[in-house]
Order: sequence, then structure tokens, then C-alpha cells
Amino acid sequence: MPREHDIKDYRNFGIMAHIDAGKTTTTERILFYTGKSHKIGEVHDGAATMDWMTQEQERGITITSAATTCFWRGHRLNIIDTPGHVDFTIEVERSLRVLDGAVCVLDGNQGVEPQTETVWRQADKYDVPRVVFVNKMDKIGADFFKCVADIVKRVAGKPVCLQLPIGAESDFKGVIDLVRMKAIVWLEESLGAKFVEEAIPADLEELSKEYRTKLVEACVELDDDAMAAYLEGQEPSEEELVRLIRKAVQDRAFHPVLCGSAFKNKGVQPLLDAVVDYLPSPLDRGAVKGLVPESDPEEPLTREPDDKAPFSLLAFKIMDDPFVGTITFCRIYSGTVLAGSTVLNSTSGKKERIGRMLLMHANNREDIKEASAGDIVAIAGLKETRTGDTLCDPLKPALLEKMEFPEPVIEIAIEPKSKADQEKLGIALSKLAAEDPSFRVSTDSESGQTILKGMGELHLDIKVDILRRTYKVDANVGAPQVAYRETITRKAEIDYTHKKQTGGTGQFARVKLVVEPNEAGGGYQFESKIVGGSVPKEYIPGVEKGINSVMGAGVVAGFPIVDFKVQLIDGAFHEVDSSVLAFEIATRAAMREALQKGASVLLEPVMKVEVVTPEEYTGSVIGDLNSRRGQIQGQDMRGNAVVINAFVPLANMFGYVNTLRSMSQGRANYTMLFDHYEQVPSNVAAEVQAKFA
Repeated sequence: MPREHDIKDYRNFGIMAHIDAGKTTTTERILFYTGKSHKIGEVHDGAATMDWMTQEQERGITITSAATTCFWRGHRLNIIDTPGHVDFTIEVERSLRVLDGAVCVLDGNQGVEPQTETVWRQADKYDVPRVVFVNKMDKIGADFFKCVADIVKRVAGKPVCLQLPIGAESDFKGVIDLVRMKAIVWLEESLGAKFVEEAIPADLEELSKEYRTKLVEACVELDDDAMAAYLEGQEPSEEELVRLIRKAVQDRAFHPVLCGSAFKNKGVQPLLDAVVDYLPSPLDRGAVKGLVPESDPEEPLTREPDDKAPFSLLAFKIMDDPFVGTITFCRIYSGTVLAGSTVLNSTSGKKERIGRMLLMHANNREDIKEASAGDIVAIAGLKETRTGDTLCDPLKPALLEKMEFPEPVIEIAIEPKSKADQEKLGIALSKLAAEDPSFRVSTDSESGQTILKGMGELHLDIKVDILRRTYKVDANVGAPQVAYRETITRKAEIDYTHKKQTGGTGQFARVKLVVEPNEAGGGYQFESKIVGGSVPKEYIPGVEKGINSVMGAGVVAGFPIVDFKVQLIDGAFHEVDSSVLAFEIATRAAMREALQKGASVLLEPVMKVEVVTPEEYTGSVIGDLNSRRGQIQGQDMRGNAVVINAFVPLANMFGYVNTLRSMSQGRANYTMLFDHYEQVPSNVAAEVQAKFA
């Protein structure tokens, strides 16, 4: 099917926010007003269109980002609904990678919350232009201006108001449009589908003029001609203002702020207008950068958002669909692709056949035969493709950048209850791991137990829930364990010779290694400093293999080793008896010795914890965090609540939610994010050693 919409009329955007800011409700309203959904689904009665997994409908939170397409003012909107709960940041990160713009939804009562900060930082990382929608303006305690101030204070954003609220809390009626200097008031009886434009109420006239001036001044700063005209007393026209705001959003010069109440059906249509008017099309975002596959040194290339360019797409999400099997959500960056064609997976080097191509609307689907640059489609039947892989034209291959996924910090052991469950568990876990790269599965080499690793307790809870419900696996789940690591603290130089020469073909290898600590988060680095061929090139892979074989289990308590550098500085070989295997064995023994000599220590994940509590519980909360080996970083007032920031070891945070609830009678809440690894105090290290070594 040929293009129905020009690529300049595409808007690929996501809706991002903290949990409970009303993100899914906002998406529901967008689908309602753009005519995609004939009945509004509410999150709190478990019927929202975008939340289609049973786990989501029961918990009232969004876990997977569903992609859906709708239309507004002749433009095609591809919306990706992203989860707001901290354990699912991987989904957000993946969605942002393939979006051109975003709407950041804030809770009018809460302002910028911890997860908003995380998502905002992720959007900064991928350079995503965004507009802000202050939602829940009908809620008690909603404060639009505090939210605007919060954007500056908490995420160092540059908010510029495009609207002001008319009334607040239960008196919230509508908004003042500062671009057109009109008031927009919604009619209750039409579910917000109808609204009237009227003159700005007299009591808000002064405020509107003040904020209109701020808006105009922020805009004309971006354009010399507009600035010159403005200084001569000439205000920009409405069209000119829209053009300048659009430029500001694309260049991330400022963030336009709108407001409304999605639940009460107010403010959604102007938000849609803002998406069309200000967020970029794929053309505005320009060519996507990539590499020539297998080029060494890496050779950059670009792909233009054009149907005639060589075809390339990025797979950003994999889901198991009960009706279609495995479906892969993809963003097409360049060229066109037909259902049934064969393409190259340049990440794995394997060929793939494009089976069915579907346009998704939450969980309804429409088959399509052809997709072009700018489209976000779901492809059924891809066998070899994983999240973050590139599919491209086999004759003109390209590798779009790989995504980076965070390391899991928490793990649980799982044991199937019967032989039948054992088989089902294996299949189910491989599917879940393919769908979510921040979820890892491994087998404990000593106990043979299956270990699940993830980003937090809720993350693993939901995976276990999916195993039980979707895959009908009956299993016992162990208590969560912390993903400890080990590292060395001082430099060690080891000269080791492996020799086994007793007639026949023997084994001989000598390696001289320098093993030293790397900076925190620096990972593992290997460098060969061999000159003059004392270790021939073909044996170097044996040395690396030897290092890798030791990395999985350190000498303190058998945990993986991180943040160290190894240099091979000398060695020796034998014409007949040396082999890759001999060098692997020599290196393994040398590394074990180096770890002993290098004063290995245990590291534990430390979480950045933010507790928001009514003032009267501050003392108890701080006392409790201190008892958990927490380091209080500071406290702050947010409205009438106290915000306490601390670093706390993950090992001491299990079950914290229940303690906090009972301590504050359910009024305090907290969020935690992995921050860094830190050395475990010796008394705690001894306990861990006794338990695991």
C-alpha cells in the first residue's frame, strides 16, 4: 500500500511520567478524541486499552509499552505508552531510543517525582524533544505554578508556559491559550469532546499578559529577525509564534508546558495540537547514525528518513502474543519493506524473513503489506531477532547503534515443582529473557538451581506471576538475593608457567600478567603489551579465554569479578608443545594467584533511595534508614511533605515497603534506583562469606 501520509506528517512520540501521574489515562483520552476508541477505558476499573496484560489490569500500572497509531488534523500519530514504575526503566529507555519526541506528564499535585527525573535524564541522553502536560489539575492540592518551578529545580529544565489553568481543584474549568490569547472551556455533558472559546476572564487578564510576554520573549530570542521586530514594538503573529515554539522544541531551547485533567476530559485536544505543531517529524530529526557492519576500525554511516534510501529498521521490543506468536516491534528508519521479503539481521549476521506485518492498536491488529520510513510496526515470525537488533537491506547493510542495558542487581532462585514444569520453565524463561534484556536467567554451577536476575523486587515478582499465569509453570521461589560482585584493590604482577611434558605431545605456556584495579564502573579491560613475539598472536585468544573463565567466580565468595585491568606484558612458548589451551590454563592459574595477591574485596549494590513522608514521621524514617546502613544525603520540603534522600545497600532494603507503611500509617512512599557498587564493610563481608563461600 502506498503512503497515506507524507513522512513530514508523522509524529512518533511517547508519553512518559512517574507511576500514577495519569499517563495511561492521557493515552486513553487521546485514542478517544482521535476516534480510535469508542468507549473510554479507565485504569482504575482495569479496562484501559493500552494496559492489556492481566498483570497490568490488576495492578493498575503499565508494564509493557504498547504501540498504537491514531490520526489528528491529517497527521499520523504513533504513540508508545511507556511504563512509569522504576523497575521497568529498561522499557522507557528502549522506547525513547526509537521516538522522535515525547510528552512528559506530571501529576499537578506532586510535580516532578523521582521517576520523572529518571525518565527526563534518559530523554536527555537520547536528545528527545519534549512538551510537558501538567495533568490532574482537578485534584485537591493541584498547583500548576509549583510544577513549573519544579521542572527548573529538579531536572534543570527550561519550562515556558503555553497555557494557564482557569480555576484549580474542583473548580478547574479549562485553560488560557497564551499563543492565541483565548480561554478554552470544556462542556461537561459531551465527555469533553466539545469546548467553547471565549474571552479571558477579567481576574486572569494581568497574569495572562505577564506569561504571554514571557512566552514571546523566550521565542524571539531564538530568531534574530523576530528579535529585531520585537524590539521595534512588533509582536510576532500567531503563525510566527507557532514556528518559533516548534524551533525551540526541536533545538531543546525550552520545554512548552500545557495543563489539563485527562480523567475529567479537559485539555487533551490542545495537547494533541501541541504534538502536531511542536514535536518533530522523522524528517526534522534527520538521518540516523550507524556503522558499517563488521568494519574495523568502526566506519560510520547514516541512513536518511526517505523511502528511496536503503532499508533499515531497529527492533525495540519483543512480545509473545497468544494469537500471533512472537511479535517484534520495529521502528523503520529508512527505505521500504514488504511482507514476505528477506532481510539481513546485521547484529547477528543472519538472514530473516519478514512474515506478517501488523499495525498495532494496543492489542487489536491490522495486517499491512508494506511499511516505509517513519513507521512503527509489529512483525510476526522473526526467529533470530532480539531487542536492539538492526534489520536491513542485505545488499546495503547498516548497523544502527546498539542499546545499552543496565546490569541486574537482584536475583531469586526458582525451582519447578515437577518434571513437566521443568520443561515448561525452560521454554518460558527463554521467551521472557528475549522480551526483556534487563531480565537475565542463569544456572548456579554448584547447586544447579535456576537463578532469575532483575532490576528490583517488583520486576521479578511480575516475571514469576507471568510464569505462573501465562505459561502455567508451578514453581517454588526462593527469597531474593543481592547480586554481589568482587574486585581487586591493589596491583599484582604474576609470572606463571604451565608445563606438562612427559613424553608425547606436552603442554607449555608461560604468561606474565599485571592485574590492577580499574575505576568504578570501568568494567574489565585487556591489553596485550607483547612486542617481539614472546607470545605469538594466535595464542592471545587463549589468554583472554583464561581471564574470562575466572571472571565468573572470585576468590572471596565466588561472585563475578568487575572493574579490573589485565596487561599481558611477557611470556614464552614452545614450538611443539604450546597451544591456545595451554595458554588458557596458564592464564587461569595466574589470574587466581593475582586475585589472592590483589587483596580482593566484596562489593554490594547501593541504591539511591528517596522517601517522601509527612513531617511528623521524619525522625523515625531517618532512624530506620540509618539502622539499614544508610547514608542520609539530605532532606528537602516538597509542599508539606519531607523528602529524604539517602544511599542504602540493597541487602538492607528487602521488605522496606512494609516497614515504611507501618511506620507512617501508609502515608509515606519511597522509590529506589540502583546507583553504584561499593565495598562491603568487613563485618558484613564475613557474614556474606560464611553464607556463600
